[in-house]
Amino acid sequence: MLFNTFSFWIFLTVVLALFYAVPFRYGRYVLLVASYWFYMAWDWRFGGLLAFVTAVNYLAGALLPSASERRRRFILWVSLGSTLGVLGFFKYYDFFAASLAALLGIPADAWQLRIILPVGISFFTFQGLSYTIDISRGTLRPAHSWVDFALYVAFFPQLVAGPIVRASYFLPQLDAWRRPSQGELSEGIGLILLGLVKKMVFADQFAAIAEVYFGGLGANPGGLAAWTGVVAFGMQIYFDFAGYTDIARGCGRVLGFHFSVNFARPYLATDIQDFWHRWHISLSTWLRDYLYIPLGGNRAGRVRTYINLMLTMLLGGLWHGASWTFVVWGGYHGLLLAVDRMIRSAYGKAEPFWMRGPSLRWAARIVTFVLVSIGWVFFRAETFTDAAQVLKAMSWVQGSGDSLFLTGHWVLLGFAVVGMIVQERWKIFERLLEAPDWVRGLAIAAALYSLVLFSYTATSIPFVYFQF
Repeated sequence: MLFNTFSFWIFLTVVLALFYAVPFRYGRYVLLVASYWFYMAWDWRFGGLLAFVTAVNYLAGALLPSASERRRRFILWVSLGSTLGVLGFFKYYDFFAASLAALLGIPADAWQLRIILPVGISFFTFQGLSYTIDISRGTLRPAHSWVDFALYVAFFPQLVAGPIVRASYFLPQLDAWRRPSQGELSEGIGLILLGLVKKMVFADQFAAIAEVYFGGLGANPGGLAAWTGVVAFGMQIYFDFAGYTDIARGCGRVLGFHFSVNFARPYLATDIQDFWHRWHISLSTWLRDYLYIPLGGNRAGRVRTYINLMLTMLLGGLWHGASWTFVVWGGYHGLLLAVDRMIRSAYGKAEPFWMRGPSLRWAARIVTFVLVSIGWVFFRAETFTDAAQVLKAMSWVQGSGDSLFLTGHWVLLGFAVVGMIVQERWKIFERLLEAPDWVRGLAIAAALYSLVLFSYTATSIPFVYFQF
């Protein structure tokens, strides 16, 4: 079920009615059954996979606190091996089998199994991993019951595309659950509407341009065509994923749960480090805490810091998809982060030059956006040949070509930029929640009108991150 379909909203309405009709001690069972129903609607067979990951990590978490040091290491490695084994087999087996076959000069599909990728596998496996690791570190106590842990792993609002929620954040909310206040319900409904506008008004409109460009590279030569096609994809993936997480946060809010912000206007970042503090925050902090810091972080000298950054981002790129283009995208960002760290270290505790004054900060934002956009080429292109063709066109060696944006797309782009700046400076969404009823009513009416006016109605375009 897609968030932008009537079937999901019927499903959510039924879940809300049942959840609030029974005491909370039974309500968590309602949410657990609903979450498995939601997940198995994609493919009923994947329910067993979700249950397996849940069982392995719950059992490991229950055994770890009382185990000896040697036994604790064994339990941890069995848990990590099982969970990563599931992720590796379903997501990466065919990829590495094809790569090895190509290296040996035999047909690429000689060893492939044509495995169907379970939706959301990268997200719920990471949640299971963090739970077991945190218990082994002594920073988290095991869940009180298997129902609580199963609900943590499978909670439907963020199950298939995040945000990645830590058990230390979710489980205490179960213990101290209370009905949301009127203000929290308003916030949840507002987040849902905001997410739908981001997805259906902005992301889906830019998706059409990105598909036209990347789906027929030879048909749209020239630098202007390339840049508008790449910028369209950059806008699509941001509004698509940020829209999903807003809807997920809103659904959680109306059920009495709170998810952290996952995007903080990343295209206003002043450098690559700032970008990753704003983009997919739940993933970037997960990679920091469970990969970068265990590798040594910045504690073993500059060279090792740069290596750790590169390794973290290479694996982060591979997490996004089983393709070498994703690995290159991750390596590209790892290189940019290393250069960023190198420049910052030259300034010590002083502010880098690009933070000294509004004009320099805006110039830094533009440069950062250009660098990020170049990276999106590898993220979106199917092959390195396609990526090279796009990058060549972006360098204007093929001439200017024609813009793929129509007047409406320029208007949407303008609204997007203005909206980001307004939210960055004045927190307009939070202010709307505290505004008089007539102001909130006008905002809701404007959101509904934009959904009717701009959104696609014939078909529902899947969320980009469902493939991960």
